[in-house]
Amino acid sequence: MRNLWKYAAALAVFCAAGASIAQNYPTRPVRMISPNPAGGANDVVGRIVANKLGEALGVQVVVDNRGGAGGAIGGELAAHAVPDGYTLLAGSHATHTYLPALQPKLPFDPIRDFTPVSLYAIAQYLLALHPAVPAASVKELIALAKAKPGLLNYSSAGNGSGSHFATTLFVNAAGIDRDMVHVPYKGGGPAVAATVAGEAQMNFGPMPGLIAQVKAGRLRALAVSGVKRSPVLPDVPTVAESGLAGYKSYGWFGLFGPPGMPRPIVERLNKAVNQAVFSPDARQQLIQVGVEPAGTTPEAFARFVREELELHRKIVREAGIKME
Repeated sequence: MRNLWKYAAALAVFCAAGASIAQNYPTRPVRMISPNPAGGANDVVGRIVANKLGEALGVQVVVDNRGGAGGAIGGELAAHAVPDGYTLLAGSHATHTYLPALQPKLPFDPIRDFTPVSLYAIAQYLLALHPAVPAASVKELIALAKAKPGLLNYSSAGNGSGSHFATTLFVNAAGIDRDMVHVPYKGGGPAVAATVAGEAQMNFGPMPGLIAQVKAGRLRALAVSGVKRSPVLPDVPTVAESGLAGYKSYGWFGLFGPPGMPRPIVERLNKAVNQAVFSPDARQQLIQVGVEPAGTTPEAFARFVREELELHRKIVREAGIKME
């Protein structure tokens, strides 16, 4: 309780001095918490954005990986930080849409406990198999899973993660939810590495975490999750094209701050994010890893997050999707 009072007092002092702090912001390095281990999609995209964001702000933006619990650990850390603009969150569909939809009891509220700054990227998911799996299409994968229930494992970045949600929708739509075994890992990077190593046979994760492994031949791409093919892998069909009509899922990535950030700091960061992601070199880097650059106002981003959360809570209710 004593620590709580200390935090409240410090926050009150900060808010009183908010105007002068915001006027000079930033004067030192900014920490951007990545709620996932290194190598996952959020980390890959976040580092591209952090490098260009630092250039736009004129200070270093340091990525701090705090993975675990599907993003809840890093999300909680960011939500409870002092709202001075020096601790931010590389948030995503996992921390603000899927995890809250699947797990109501979190150490943070995805709406109340954050200040939305800007959306910065949209990503399709990529359904990829270990090369040893004898399936060259989605139809063959489904047939194999039904013929040999329990043989195939699928990895995810953890319960409630984007890859967990996308795969859950896929196996439910395909009618193989009881034929495949979910193996959750502590982040997208470890989940992809496990699939490459053959510990799991399938990963359906955001494209940035998988594209390099597919291009190197260590994984086989079967389908993408969007309504149209990806320009990065134009020969890979969508899941809907492959026989599951109506299937679609995508990930998104954006910048958040703790609740109560001064408006001038939010505006400064929003301008810097949009400047960063639409710079020619950052745009090229993002497209190469399989995401589309995106930018919004803080208000538009806040609406986007609320709408995505409401939509996926509805999907969870209607489909009866539950955490293992």
